[in-house]
Amino acid sequence: MFKSKKHLFSYLLIFSVSYLFFAEDYPKGYKGISLGMSFGDTKIALLKDSDFGYHGDRDVSLIPGTNKTLIETDANYGHGSNYLERCWFQFTNDYLYIITININQEKMDYYTVFTTLCNKYGTPTDFNPQKATWKSNEVTFSLEKPLTLKYIDNEVFDSTQNYSNIQSSPTEVTQKMFLDEL
Repeated sequence: MFKSKKHLFSYLLIFSVSYLFFAEDYPKGYKGISLGMSFGDTKIALLKDSDFGYHGDRDVSLIPGTNKTLIETDANYGHGSNYLERCWFQFTNDYLYIITININQEKMDYYTVFTTLCNKYGTPTDFNPQKATWKSNEVTFSLEKPLTLKYIDNEVFDSTQNYSNIQSSPTEVTQKMFLDEL
């Protein structure tokens, strides 16, 4: 295929440079809210943008026994956006790692949002009847049915999935022992 090491090197160089220029840069959030923000900065940004329908600390939940916090907003309640409904902002250790935005189905449809995202970000990396997903090393961005946008910080999400402070129940332990003997 390659006539010499020089041709191979040239090919690899062109491929590497083109990868840098054409690597997918998927969104990491919506409006002034983006993955990686602190809890305090997110609250300030939500207060500045009435589209989300954030009403302050009453929209905040703490998950007992963990370093996880959730902000839930309701744009339908109050003076929020006509296009947004409920939104969730999930934090671990004061770090925003998941944003979930429900879009008002009376004002927008799945096909219009899907087409817009494809025009902006290209073909989804994964597509099935339930959702379209664009994924890079850093972020997973998806459009889920009926009409939900989701932004996930892959590294933090993976680390939270691999860690659990909940001990296995006796039933789970015996089940694992049984399966290990197969």
